[in-house]
Amino acid sequence: MSYVDEIKRYVPKNEQELQDKNVILDCIQQFPQNILLRDNEIAHITSSGFILNKSLDKALFIHHNIRDVWAWTGGHADGDSNLLDVATREAVEETSVSVTPISREIASVDILTVTGHFKSDKYINSHLHLSIAYLFTANESDSVCINPDENSGVEWFPIDEIVRGIFTDRDVYLYTKLIQQARIWALEQFR
Repeated sequence: MSYVDEIKRYVPKNEQELQDKNVILDCIQQFPQNILLRDNEIAHITSSGFILNKSLDKALFIHHNIRDVWAWTGGHADGDSNLLDVATREAVEETSVSVTPISREIASVDILTVTGHFKSDKYINSHLHLSIAYLFTANESDSVCINPDENSGVEWFPIDEIVRGIFTDRDVYLYTKLIQQARIWALEQFR
């Protein structure tokens, strides 16, 4: 199934996701030649991974170098239309843990704003990340490793610590939504 069909098939959980899904599909239609590439300086597809331990009571975060906050893993599609593979690759690159998808289905769709910043001495203008997210589990006992090109820390947080103060309001919203989806899928596996 194509990434576009996967996004079309995704059932939004709320009005925010419905609106974001519609805008993402519109951007894909408007920019078919480069929506999967950073060349599109307005908006491009990214794929994120939210990593939980097997008991779903802790989440693994990286301390993001550019944003200077604790965040989930993820990155640019860079032309790869298999967005689950992108999220998996980024999760492993940024943490060094082995991850297993909770489901192969998309867990959330979100449009994330990126403010202008410098990367490798080059200015990157403000733009949108059309985020397609997946849920993973990992063994909490696995060794983690910082990827200095991407982050300055890798750490497990109890999910009850995902509150404002440590995370932005927007991130708390995203992570809470993903934790709820992980719990739903976990319950479905036991039926």
